[in-house]
Amino acid sequence: MKVVIIGGVAAGASTAARLRRLDETAEILILERGSQVSYANCGLPYYVGGVIEEEEDLLLQTPESLWARFRIQVRIHTEVTRIFPQDRWVEVRDRKTGQVYREPYDKLVLTPGGEAVLPPIPGRELPCVRTVRTVEDAVWLRQQAVQSCTGGRAGRAAVVGGGFIGLEMAENLREAGLEVLLLEGADQIFPPFDREMAAMLQTELEGQGISVRLESPILRVEPEGDAWAVVFGQEERWPCDLVVMAIGVRPESRLAREAGLEVNSRGGIVVDENMRTSDPDIYAAGDAVEVFHWVSGQRTLLPLAGPANRQGRIIAAQLAGLREETFSGVVGSSVVKVFGLTAACAGVNEKALKAAGVAYQKIYLSPQHHAGYYPGGEPLTMKLLFAPDGRILGIQCVGKEGVEKRVDVTAALLQGGGTVSRLAKLELCYAPPYSSAKDPLNYAGFIAENVLAGRSPMRYWEELKDGIPESVVVLDVRTPEEYTAGHLPGSRNIPVDELRERLEEIPQDREIWIYCQVGLRGYVAQRILMQRRPEQPVYNLSGGWRLRQAAGSVLA
Repeated sequence: MKVVIIGGVAAGASTAARLRRLDETAEILILERGSQVSYANCGLPYYVGGVIEEEEDLLLQTPESLWARFRIQVRIHTEVTRIFPQDRWVEVRDRKTGQVYREPYDKLVLTPGGEAVLPPIPGRELPCVRTVRTVEDAVWLRQQAVQSCTGGRAGRAAVVGGGFIGLEMAENLREAGLEVLLLEGADQIFPPFDREMAAMLQTELEGQGISVRLESPILRVEPEGDAWAVVFGQEERWPCDLVVMAIGVRPESRLAREAGLEVNSRGGIVVDENMRTSDPDIYAAGDAVEVFHWVSGQRTLLPLAGPANRQGRIIAAQLAGLREETFSGVVGSSVVKVFGLTAACAGVNEKALKAAGVAYQKIYLSPQHHAGYYPGGEPLTMKLLFAPDGRILGIQCVGKEGVEKRVDVTAALLQGGGTVSRLAKLELCYAPPYSSAKDPLNYAGFIAENVLAGRSPMRYWEELKDGIPESVVVLDVRTPEEYTAGHLPGSRNIPVDELRERLEEIPQDREIWIYCQVGLRGYVAQRILMQRRPEQPVYNLSGGWRLRQAAGSVLA
């Protein structure tokens, strides 16, 4: 069996290596149009910033190492220009010599990846503009960053796009000593998060000296003196030395489309659970394919390295006859580092649930990442979304420590349709330096169970953006010192420990909305009032004062 693989990075290299481990007799050929295979594309921003010091550290395998260990043939600088499915051969062009030839196959694997989206603006072809998709891109950007900071001046870089790559590039260019402007056309950065959670990442970026401009699409790039300028928003100009386009990627599915393979409306190659395309002899994996989302139940695109590598393993298993191994879908687990913060999520966000008309509930909480009495605890800000029947729909988490651990555990539950009751009952590792006897995920489960059972009805800060309604009394149950340090205008301060003795100070003809610092004292006060005044509606403001302050103007 001769297997030809188009593309030799994550999914392609994973397919080839596992297929060899499963089948010593297969002839395996990787055709890669770039100059490297099996490189760490997720590490490219960190090479630009100097965290990864050597270019060689980005290379997981080389054509020579793949041949030496696996007898996998690799041809770099080799571009497949057309597929002929009925005859089972591909047209190939050597990018160095220009030679065009045919390469036959028994099975074909498409892992072309995604192509960087470039906005249709004047100046996008200028030499200062670059995307971040290859090792060559990273090498060029690092050289330009170093050169722009010579002679005692700080270089200046504009990063266009506030997604994963945009955030990582903004951080690493700043770490390299440049002044950085981050442009985002939407009203928030980091699209996997909801706006109030993303606001915390924006605060961190700005605290590190990065200028973040929301709702500011780039208009053009043009020369300015001996350098360049980006023009954005309402014709604002910002002189700079380089421009990084990190708007996103789209499936590079031209070959599949021209070969007559089924492709969806967004350009994603349609595959089944075996990663087989509409042609039984052609498989596809990676950023170019559509996948099933466990939570939404929809087919979607998810350009992440983890699913791409798993898909490559599945294709290898199928080619080797292991039919029981299939790709069941994704839950969208992802994580990003933003200076001192980690931000991670899984499932779907509130924006997507609203757009799809799905009924949901939500809670916020801010527990310490380990036992409160052990030194060095850092707060986590968590948002949990769940269905009225208790099924978990999504989680978002921001903090300095322990973030990805909680999201990873929730992601595992999401794949099996886990519920908030499962969260409450989880048995997780505990020792004071690592967690609490009741882990933050247990607390999330407890709170969600109380919401569903009617023991703790919730309200949310965005409901108070226009002030306190006349039908509501807002009760701050923190200490007088906390209240003096900052509080919601118009709220009344009755510390929770004094609440039973001061009930007469609270009107009985209005709804009561309670808040404390993070939500726990608010819940205690809520339980007191719900039992003392069972006919009066009593709500806890989810996330407490800390959430409102952390989210800034989004919830103010």
